[in-house]
Amino acid sequence: MRQHVNPLSKNFFEIDPIPPLNEVFENPKLPLHLDVGCASGDFLFALARENKNWNYLGIEIREKLVLNANLKIKSGENKNLYFSFGNANNIFDHSENKSIIDCINSISFYFPDPWFKKKHHKRRVIQPKLINILSNSMHKGSLIFIKTDVKELFDHMDHTISGSINFRKLENESVGFNDTFNPNRIQTNREKYVILNQLKIYESTFQIN
Repeated sequence: MRQHVNPLSKNFFEIDPIPPLNEVFENPKLPLHLDVGCASGDFLFALARENKNWNYLGIEIREKLVLNANLKIKSGENKNLYFSFGNANNIFDHSENKSIIDCINSISFYFPDPWFKKKHHKRRVIQPKLINILSNSMHKGSLIFIKTDVKELFDHMDHTISGSINFRKLENESVGFNDTFNPNRIQTNREKYVILNQLKIYESTFQIN
């Protein structure tokens, strides 16, 4: 069961800036993938093991999961992985994190909290303000991946990102990764559950113009 946390709580407005990349990654010049709502980090640990030519940063709103994931990094050999605690919208909006956002090459929003009630839609992670920040910060060719098993949530995310003139949806075409690594090759824990229960997955990929 997913532990729901209200992202609009005042507790999340005190931001601890993400450390400089050269303090958390062995090679800070590698391309950077960000996973928003990374939970316990299993998905990113798998990505980091599969491809050491990228750095991976996870953002999670449940602090205990972040603490445990970073402890796991210290006990292993993951030199291209780091986890940060907080509300993604607040983290992106913080001036001290701007240099980090400028370095992001791709972002995944996989199976985020759906917040079904209409009055709670403002708690959803993908909001127009966030997409505006990303569209003005990420460099040309950067990618955003969205994936969920909730159709109404998918429509909300898809519509919000499509509303930005700086993003175009990659329709029925392969994403040109060249020597990069496609995060869709690894399944999240939620995705494995959805597939096991034969539920439908909705997904899209967007690229900065």
